[in-house]
Amino acid sequence: MSDASGPPARDGEHAVVLVGNPNVGKSVLFGALTGRYVEVSNYPGTTVEVCAGRTDGVRLLDTPGIQSLHARSDEERVTRDILLRHPRGAVVQVADARNLRRSLLLTVQLAELGRPFVLDVNMMDEARGRGFAVDVERLAQLLGAEVVATVAVRGEGVSHLRTRLREARPMVHRIRYDGAIEDAVARILPLVPAGLPEGRAVALMILAGDEALAARFAGERRAEVAAIVSETAARYAGPLSYELTRQRMRCVDCFVDQVVSRVARPPHSRGDALGRLALHPVWGWFLLVAVLAVVYLFVGQLGAGVLVDWMQSVVFGRGVNPFATRLAGLLPFPFVRDLLVGEYGLVTMALSYGIAIVMPIVLTFFLVFGLLEDSGYLPRLAVMMDRPFKAMGLNGKAVLPMVLGLGCDTMATLTTRILETRKDRLLVTLLLALGVPCSAQLGVILGMIAYLPPAAVAVWGGVVAAVMFTVGWAAARVIPGERSDFILELPPIRVPQVANILVKTVARLEWYLKEVLPLFAVGTLVLFALDRSGSLVALERWAAPLVQDGLGLPRETTAAFIVGFLRRDYGAAGLFNLARAGALAVPQLVVSLVVVTLFVPCVANVLVIAREHGARAAVWVVAFVFPFAFGVGMLLHLAFRVLGVTF
Repeated sequence: MSDASGPPARDGEHAVVLVGNPNVGKSVLFGALTGRYVEVSNYPGTTVEVCAGRTDGVRLLDTPGIQSLHARSDEERVTRDILLRHPRGAVVQVADARNLRRSLLLTVQLAELGRPFVLDVNMMDEARGRGFAVDVERLAQLLGAEVVATVAVRGEGVSHLRTRLREARPMVHRIRYDGAIEDAVARILPLVPAGLPEGRAVALMILAGDEALAARFAGERRAEVAAIVSETAARYAGPLSYELTRQRMRCVDCFVDQVVSRVARPPHSRGDALGRLALHPVWGWFLLVAVLAVVYLFVGQLGAGVLVDWMQSVVFGRGVNPFATRLAGLLPFPFVRDLLVGEYGLVTMALSYGIAIVMPIVLTFFLVFGLLEDSGYLPRLAVMMDRPFKAMGLNGKAVLPMVLGLGCDTMATLTTRILETRKDRLLVTLLLALGVPCSAQLGVILGMIAYLPPAAVAVWGGVVAAVMFTVGWAAARVIPGERSDFILELPPIRVPQVANILVKTVARLEWYLKEVLPLFAVGTLVLFALDRSGSLVALERWAAPLVQDGLGLPRETTAAFIVGFLRRDYGAAGLFNLARAGALAVPQLVVSLVVVTLFVPCVANVLVIAREHGARAAVWVVAFVFPFAFGVGMLLHLAFRVLGVTF
C-alpha cells in the first residue's frame, strides 16, 4: 500500500463499507447479506484480504477487523484507506454485544467521518448467555443513528438490517474534546484539501500520530501540521493518541451505563463445560491431541488419501489424462503435445498436481478449518499451544499453519496471513519450508520408516525436532520486527452452522483456483524447460559428488533430490523405491530421511512464498534451507561414521 503524498483516489461507486473489531461476526454477516463471497483479493501493496459482494444491488466491502482508526497495522491502514476512498457510501459497524465498550470506542471515531451509519449489535444471544442485555432502542437515541440487533450465525435480524441500511443517516452524536484538541483540529482543517468530507476525522487521526495521513493530505504544509501536533501534545502528560482515547472512553462509559443491564444468566451448558475442558492444564492436552488427530485423519487420510487416490486414478487416470492425450495426438507439433500431455505437461502434471492432488487436501482442510472456526475451539487450540511455540519465537496462533503444513505446505504458507506481524509470518513460512513435510511426502516418509529399527526412527525424529526448535529460536532473533502480542478473546463453544461453513469453504476454494492453481502451471513450465534443455541431466552430474561424498549416499539418490525440489513427494518416493530395493543401509536411510524432511520446498511453495513475502524473501528461504538441509545431513553422516553407528 502506497503512502505517496496527495489525497487517496476516490471511488465513485456508493459502496457500503462493513467495519468492526476482530472476532465480532463481521464475515458471517457479510455472507448473510451477500448470499456468498463474490471477490476475495489483496488490497494493493499488501497481503491483507478484502472481500467484496453485493447486497440489494449495492457493492458491499468487508474490511479487516480493526481496533481503531488510528492505523498501527496493515489491517487498520487498509480499513482506514477504504473508508476514505468511498466517501459517499454508508458505513455498517458490526459490534460485539458481549463487549460493547470496546465496540463503541470505534463507533465514536466512525461518527467523526460524518457518513451515513448503521450500528449492528451482533451476538445478542451470547450476551444473554453471559448474563446481560443491551437496550438497542436506547442506544439508537443516544447515538442519533440506526441501531439493530442481530445473531448473524442464525440469520436473526439480517432482514431488519437490510431495511435500516436503506435509511442510514450520519450519526448525530459527536464528541466535543477539550479546548486544546478542538483548537488543534480547527487549525489543521485549513491545511488539508478544502471540502474534504472527512476533514475532522482526518485531522484527529493526524493528531493521534498518523504521519502517513499528514504527508498525504497536508503535502507541502506538513511542517505546519507537525508543529501544531507537537504544540498540542506538549499540553498533555502522554501521547495525544492516549488523550483522545481517554476522552472518548468517558463518553463510551456513559453510553454503556445507560444501555447495558444485568439479566438472569442461564445455567451452564455443555458448550461451557467443553470450553473449560479445552483449556484445562491436563485434560485440555488430551482434547487437543484428539482434535489434531481428527484434523489430520480428515485432511491427511480422507483428503490426501481417499479423495486424492480417487481423483488421480479415476478422474484423471481414466478420464482427463486419456482424453487430453487423444486430443493432443491430433496436433501436428510434437513440442506442443509434450507441453500439454508429456511427462511434464500442463495437463498431465500441472492440472493433475493442482486439482487431483492438492485441491482435495485444500477442500477438506477448509471444511475442518471452518468447523473449528465456527465452533469456537480454534482460539483455545492457539492458547494451549502458546507455551510450546514460544520456544520457537512464536505464539499459539502459529499452530494452525503448522498443522495445515502436514497436508500441503503451499496452502499452509498462504494461511500464515492469520498471524499479525510480518516477522511471525516470515518465521512460520521458514519453518514450514524447512521441516514440515506435506501429506504426500509424509506418507512416503512413514513408508520408509517401516524399514528402520525404533532407535533409528528416534534419531530421525529427534534431529528434525531439534533443528526446528533451534532454527526457530535463532531466526526469531535474526528476522527484524516485533513479535506480536498473544491476546485472544475466547468465544463460547457453539454448534457450527453448516450453511456458514459451506459459504466460507466455497469462497476459499474459488480463491484457491484463481490464485494458486496458476502457480502450478508456472512450476510445470520451469520443469519442462529444464528437461527439454538437458539441464536436469547436468544438475544430476553436478550434485552427484555432494550426495556421494558429503552424505554417503548412492549416486542414484541424486535424481530423487533434484526432482524433490520440483515435486516434493516424487523426491521422497524415489528414495522409498531405493530403500525398498535394499540399496540403502540403515544409517544411509536415516540420513536421507533427515535431508528429504528438511529439504527445500517444492517449486509451487517457493512461488507462493515469493507471492506472499516478495521474491527476495523466497530467495533467502531457498538459499538457507537448501545448504542447511544438506549440512545437517553431512554432520549426521559424519557422526555415524565417527561413532561407528550401524544400528
